[in-house]
Amino acid sequence: MPPRDPNPSPRPRVSAIITTFNEEANIAGCIESLLWCDEILVVDSFSTDRTPEIVRGFEKVRFYQRTYYGSASQKNWAMDQVANEWILIFDADERCTPALHKEIESLLAAGPRFEAYTIKRRVYFLDRLIRFSGWQHDRVVRLVKNGSARYPNRRVHADMITRGPAPVLRSFMEHYMADSLDEYVRRIEKYSFWGAAQNWREKRKSGFTQVFGRSVWRFLRTYVFQLGCLDGMHGLVFCMLQAYGTYLKWALLWGWRVNAARGRAPNLPIFDDNEETWRGLEEEEEAVVVEH
Repeated sequence: MPPRDPNPSPRPRVSAIITTFNEEANIAGCIESLLWCDEILVVDSFSTDRTPEIVRGFEKVRFYQRTYYGSASQKNWAMDQVANEWILIFDADERCTPALHKEIESLLAAGPRFEAYTIKRRVYFLDRLIRFSGWQHDRVVRLVKNGSARYPNRRVHADMITRGPAPVLRSFMEHYMADSLDEYVRRIEKYSFWGAAQNWREKRKSGFTQVFGRSVWRFLRTYVFQLGCLDGMHGLVFCMLQAYGTYLKWALLWGWRVNAARGRAPNLPIFDDNEETWRGLEEEEEAVVVEH
């Protein structure tokens, strides 16, 4: 007979996954909020700051480094490295609150009815809670039974595909989206580049409607119709940055199309074309894309 666990858990075992790149300011707080999990995997994209050193200071953490092909690829790969029954996925700038911890523990101990659960996020921008502009409804599928969910093959903004419904938990996680404006602008530019590359691979077009129309509509939708104006100066800057990201994504694609007609191909980021990364739920009839 196998030896008995000296500290038997009243619930199924949980593996936490955290993906990182140059997150020395955030990673310790994220790990500490997840120390209640049975194991923690950190998948790092070869950080050049103190992130690896900080992570290795936590005995419970299993640390990996892997080339970054996008968040979806990184998280699918990480999910393949765990054997525990349940998986909880976090980014380094997110925190598991005590209320969320307690709710997940109670849910799993009672025997969950579903194989995936959605978690609401409270978004902070320059240390201010963003109450409007659409982000008050931000939610992501992050608690899943092993083997029941998968991210689709997208370089950026990939929504989890689940085998069935993913009801929303009551408690929030906290998402510290930006603590420095200059860093956040660089992140928007990076995400816009990746989004343009995804659209290029999907052979999408870009013209006046996309470059001008989508950008203006993004600002009006978030700042006016979704009441971002009620967040004051934080809301104005935040909503304009979202519109800037939309403009840049479609402007880049337009520029690439112009240059392609001149015989100049764009220099795209690397994509994960390993079929093993994307195996699974896209072939299941009952698969559900859960948007946030």
